[in-house]
Amino acid sequence: QVQLVESGGGLVQAGGSLRLSCAASGRAFSTRTMGWFRQAPGKEREFVAAIGGSGTTTYYAGSVKERYTISRDNTKNTVYLQMNSLKPEDTAVYYCAASGLRAVVPSKESEYDYWGQGTQVTVSS
Repeated sequence: QVQLVESGGGLVQAGGSLRLSCAASGRAFSTRTMGWFRQAPGKEREFVAAIGGSGTTTYYAGSVKERYTISRDNTKNTVYLQMNSLKPEDTAVYYCAASGLRAVVPSKESEYDYWGQGTQVTVSS
């Protein structure tokens, strides 16, 4: 079993930055692909970014590429999402997710077995 706890959300003005953290408990963290997804009001949850177990491979949605950076510290069982140049359309609840112990398609929500409770990010114009 893996438990995920996100933190770092909040209210920020457009153009600002936030860093989200996701602390994981449970076994085999360094072998799991970790992902960030978000869900805006009235919309479906969407893929944001993912990172492979070793941290050397990353994936981004086109809407956040060049603005967001995903990273992980396997010594701390934590994954991060640095968000820069935030826009009002980035407003959403952001969720951290962990895959099972298998290869996954990183952008597919159904590939992830464990989810955090979400953290709200609000970007004002």
